[in-house]
Amino acid sequence: MKYSYVQLSHLPDEILMIIFKKLHNISLLYSLIGVSKRLNKIAHDSIFTNHLTLLRFLPVPLIDFYTLPRYSVYPLSDTIVDRFCSQILVEIHNKIEWLNVEPFSIERILLATNYPNLSGLGLYNIQIENTVHLFSDETLFSCTLKNQISSLVIDMNPLGEQISRENNNALLFTHIFTTFTNLRVLNFHTTENSVQYLSFFESPITVISSTLLELNVYLKTSNNCLYLLDGRFNQLRILHVNIDFIIISPLTINSKVEHFD
Repeated sequence: MKYSYVQLSHLPDEILMIIFKKLHNISLLYSLIGVSKRLNKIAHDSIFTNHLTLLRFLPVPLIDFYTLPRYSVYPLSDTIVDRFCSQILVEIHNKIEWLNVEPFSIERILLATNYPNLSGLGLYNIQIENTVHLFSDETLFSCTLKNQISSLVIDMNPLGEQISRENNNALLFTHIFTTFTNLRVLNFHTTENSVQYLSFFESPITVISSTLLELNVYLKTSNNCLYLLDGRFNQLRILHVNIDFIIISPLTINSKVEHFD
């Protein structure tokens, strides 16, 4: 390691940046912060600090040719998480604009420091009950942080009976908009092999949002689109939707959505 550092120290910053950009930023931050003032300065560059994925994605083998690529989510090792929470996040907290986290470490990460510029949050491999509890915890999600978050990714853990999951997903969908009042982009999906569909017939959504601009969601039936395009999201401009069953409906909608796929 000492020999490697001596070699790095002889390279100009421009060359080091080219090399470091090819590395995973989490590994880079873990390895470089605290080594020297020069490497510290490079590691603090926004290209390495503004978007942090504090979890591991491992690919799941495709079931067939037509299956979309899926991933399983795993936590980082305790050693890495401990170092980030005790030192690294504290040093770079004001540069972090996006965090991707998973259930085992989310509380430690959110409580490690404050995040004044955090606007994007990805919650992966989460379960309904735990998520509602997290959103209700003022020590984790203060009013300030809830107002800061404008982009949110919800990746559900596909546990439980399908019908129960659909109803619970709809309840969580509603809870999201009562929690994050300034939400502009929502991606509600799964990286597992079991797609998480939303159905609003058993649990109709009652939320109204005048800030949401883009929505990416899986729906059980095409009729569920009527709930999303009935004016409750009156600023919605982009809707990406995957539908399990197409149902012909005589109803028409009057929507301002500009991009619908």
